[in-house]
Amino acid sequence: MRIALVLTGIALSLAAPFFVYPVLLMTILCFVIFAASFNLLLGYAGLLCFGQAMFLGLSAYMTGLMLKTTGMSIELAILASALISAALGAFVGFVAVRRSGIQFAMITFAFAQFVYFLLLQSEFTGGEDGMQGIPRSNLFGIFDISDSMTFYYFVLAATLLVILLVYRIVHSPFGEILQAIRDNEVRVESLGFRPERFKILAMTISAGLAGLAGGLKATVFGFATLTDVSWTVSGEVILMTLLGGLGTLSGPMVGAGIIIVMNDELAQFGEWALIAQGIILILVILFMRRGVVGEAGALIRRIRSRKAN
Repeated sequence: MRIALVLTGIALSLAAPFFVYPVLLMTILCFVIFAASFNLLLGYAGLLCFGQAMFLGLSAYMTGLMLKTTGMSIELAILASALISAALGAFVGFVAVRRSGIQFAMITFAFAQFVYFLLLQSEFTGGEDGMQGIPRSNLFGIFDISDSMTFYYFVLAATLLVILLVYRIVHSPFGEILQAIRDNEVRVESLGFRPERFKILAMTISAGLAGLAGGLKATVFGFATLTDVSWTVSGEVILMTLLGGLGTLSGPMVGAGIIIVMNDELAQFGEWALIAQGIILILVILFMRRGVVGEAGALIRRIRSRKAN
């Protein structure tokens, strides 16, 4: 059944741009990667990073800078920017992982605010106006991806690779240790492991994936703004992950899709979009603590157990 669902999802994704606006679809895919990066930290390592947007926004600006000032191909610019975000993630992790809970969250938030004001004051970012006119150079220096329909399939391929990578990480010995650290860090340490090292590595990988999402997002829209680095985006990815299902592979995808579509539909109502997000978050916390995917999985298991009895 899982294989059938995956194949159906891939088939629908391939056909989607013929029926739905490609830019909207690419926005969803970018935030699917972003939410997956956050879920790797909170869902599997138990680390609440309240500054995840700094990796997204920094990579968006770095991608734009490379594409505007060098002859670098688009895939190299995005990968280089993701590596810069990964390096920042390693540094933040090195400083923050010795704390946990709200202390860890506040340290990452402080770093995010520092990055925000650094980008605000930098000349190359355009300040409050943002970086405009980010071009899409040829893929591998050969293939023209200036058309949104063509570029969609590049973003889709990148998203599928990220999902496979996260799946492999979660189901590897490294992923099992992360989950053990989340459940009982003291016991993991008593077995001879160094939890800090695994947390730093998880932070690095998560930051790199968030950077990949930021680079893709900058090239989708052709601009990068301070909104990408703001705390509201960090809050939004938390909502996506909780709504879809924390600690599940498909949960962040579902949550990202719901939030992006909702924001698009409610954009004409201004601040009502934020109010709707707040209401949804309250309802999820009160009635759907496992998220959409988690509750659906629990319902399926209950139905199977009843049939078995």
